[in-house]
Amino acid sequence: MTKKCLPVIILILAFCIHVPAQNIIQSRLYPQNYFRYPLDLPPSTAGSFGELRPNHFHSGLDFKTNSTTGYPVRAVFDGYVSRLKVQFGGFGNAIYITHPNGYTSVYGHIERFSPEMEKVLRAYQYQQQSFEVDFNPDPMQLPVCKGDIIAWSGNAGASEGPHLHFEIRDTKTEETINPQLFGLTIPDRVPPTIYAIGIYHLNGNPFSEKTPRQFLPVKGRNGNYHLTKPAIINLSGEVGFGITTNDMNSVSQNHNGIYSIELKLDGKTVYTFAVERFAFDQTHAINAYIDYPEFLKAHRWVQKCFILPGSKISLYPQSINRGIINFDDDNVHDVEYVVKDVAGNTSTLSIKVKSHHAENQNPVNKSNGILFHYDQVNEFSNDKVKVTVMPGNLYDNVDFTYSTLPKGPGAFSVIHHIHNRYTPIHDSYDLWIKPDSNIGKYTDKAVIVSTTGICEGSIYQDGYVKTQPHTFGDFYVKLDTTPPFIIPINIRKGGNMAKSRGIFLRIGDRLSGIKSYTGKIDGKWVLMEWDFKTKILSYTFNSDITPGKHIFELTVSDNKNNISYFTADFYR
Repeated sequence: MTKKCLPVIILILAFCIHVPAQNIIQSRLYPQNYFRYPLDLPPSTAGSFGELRPNHFHSGLDFKTNSTTGYPVRAVFDGYVSRLKVQFGGFGNAIYITHPNGYTSVYGHIERFSPEMEKVLRAYQYQQQSFEVDFNPDPMQLPVCKGDIIAWSGNAGASEGPHLHFEIRDTKTEETINPQLFGLTIPDRVPPTIYAIGIYHLNGNPFSEKTPRQFLPVKGRNGNYHLTKPAIINLSGEVGFGITTNDMNSVSQNHNGIYSIELKLDGKTVYTFAVERFAFDQTHAINAYIDYPEFLKAHRWVQKCFILPGSKISLYPQSINRGIINFDDDNVHDVEYVVKDVAGNTSTLSIKVKSHHAENQNPVNKSNGILFHYDQVNEFSNDKVKVTVMPGNLYDNVDFTYSTLPKGPGAFSVIHHIHNRYTPIHDSYDLWIKPDSNIGKYTDKAVIVSTTGICEGSIYQDGYVKTQPHTFGDFYVKLDTTPPFIIPINIRKGGNMAKSRGIFLRIGDRLSGIKSYTGKIDGKWVLMEWDFKTKILSYTFNSDITPGKHIFELTVSDNKNNISYFTADFYR
């Protein structure tokens, strides 16, 4: 990296040019001809912006790297490194570059940083005595010019194969924006594919797993689709529609997400969805956008073309009555789906609906439990459990139910059935469970565990174990008194490691999870890296480890402060 681009950084805002995108839905225009591609490879992607992922919308483009690592990653424009992040999962290793035109570029899953960044990063890791760090260098510390090599592509963190995850964010709002709207396009002449449509009979009831629904298969080609068995569909009352669709581009066989969906009634648009930009605190609302119960039951991705009242994300630029249509006039109506990718390639599907009017045909369902309101504080309690759901965590009103199941082996409470897993939570809620048995001196070891095996972070307070789960489900109290495990791979007491490049061990915990670990050689802290995929903890020898005898020490703690130790002397 050099400093010769600094004058350009200062002046560049005066020359920002906007070019309109072609034939797609967007709320604003974005600068063109500024950002270059982050790789020198022909652009090809394995993941698109806004693509549907479990519990989140994909926040960038996944550029392919020929199924390998080590390609130079280049700064897409002049700027400065504003953030460096190393984490166990997620992006693994990530670089954030702030640019003078109001945007920040992000590069994730990289294998290694440039030498300048590596030096700054290592100094900070040793200062904090932590492998995982997230910090903001001084703006003048790491300037970059467009095209500078800032890293090499990798497979770090929670990636599913070598690639470069790339984002462009609004520096001020931190919203992530579709990079293709800046001209970083992927060759694409392929229209989206439509597989099926969904019809939801709402009739004034909150959406849930109990909502009557039907799915109709679709066939077609070259962007023109129709029902596999064409027919006029008889509908009455309040109806919501959905669609199963995805997209491909011209240079990859991957099935990616679409850019936009419009639903039209008799030629008038009643609902629009477009993956232009979104905030990260909105991304979990994907579970309000899709048919979440259907996804859990059948792993079917159905994109609902109606908006739940508690879902507030910027991916819905327009709707009439939240996309819900009331069929009550005894007429035949034309319903049309228009699906586009970001290149403007379009697929359409039209169906005919015969509307029926009938008095009191679909009364509102009666509640079998306690009605939880999406926009209110909701509470449930008895002598063994307390539940509090704050406004903003439900996407629709919920007919909340509760029951218990018998205590299982090793449990310190009955199993509390907290509603059901088919109702998504946007963030979390408060759950308090009172142990059925006396846990005495082990209160600090108490955790709440779900029957799916997830251990929630817990505290003991006022006779209850308290946690904040992210899902409804079945929960009970358990004690975590077992320390983490440490399994040495290539080190043993008295071993000769003169030909080894480092020390390797496998660590883990079977309940509350690893909280921290500390490695030392001859009493001094050393940087140990923990790989998300292999769960291997490693230290790479450097010149500080001179020939002779040394002592390696490792301390691993879990989230309930159970601690394991490993010590071995070795020779170099």
